[in-house]
Amino acid sequence: MAVDTNIVGYVNLCPSVPDAGYGDDVSKYVALEGVDGSGKSTVGEALADRLRALGHDALTVREPGGTPLGEQIRELVLHSPTLDPWAEVFLFAAQRAELAREVVQPSLAQGTWVISDRSYYSSIAYQGRARGLGEETVRSINESGLAGVLPDFVFVLDVDPGVALERQEGPDRIGREGLDFQAAVRAAYLDLAEREEKVVVLSGSLSIGEMVDRMLQVIL
Repeated sequence: MAVDTNIVGYVNLCPSVPDAGYGDDVSKYVALEGVDGSGKSTVGEALADRLRALGHDALTVREPGGTPLGEQIRELVLHSPTLDPWAEVFLFAAQRAELAREVVQPSLAQGTWVISDRSYYSSIAYQGRARGLGEETVRSINESGLAGVLPDFVFVLDVDPGVALERQEGPDRIGREGLDFQAAVRAAYLDLAEREEKVVVLSGSLSIGEMVDRMLQVIL
């Protein structure tokens, strides 16, 4: 699908948020990524628990969600019968910007580890690649709103899409997209890991404890 040049033009004209104070404290921001049903929430809680046991403050957040606005958007994007792909992009970006400003950046400024179940890398993989809207366009839309609050570490829990789909109980609108869609998402994550050093792939065959051990080796 061709990239909508009107969208690109809009993104290029977006000003950065003045005096936001973002970017200086983003050293303890960890994002967990993967296809639907890959176990991100469970592993994220286990990582946070291990960090706390080691004497660190740790907070878990989820996307979409994490703020009153974010939870309302979560309901829209995950449970609406239908949703235009570009509306999906901007709704995800809106809740993400709100979460960064209201929760993530203040927590990082206090020295707290933030463990996020998804990040803007999800939009790059899902909307940019799997929906064919353009990875760099979707990246630019999100980075304009995040104004520097970007994860330092991104761990992809690599689970076979067929296995992940079988794990889901009552999948949401995106989780019901089917095997081909989830396979495209997985391929996007693997490509991102090839291109970006901070994106690390962890085999879904590892136990939760083994995944946490490997993440700690990277982040501490």
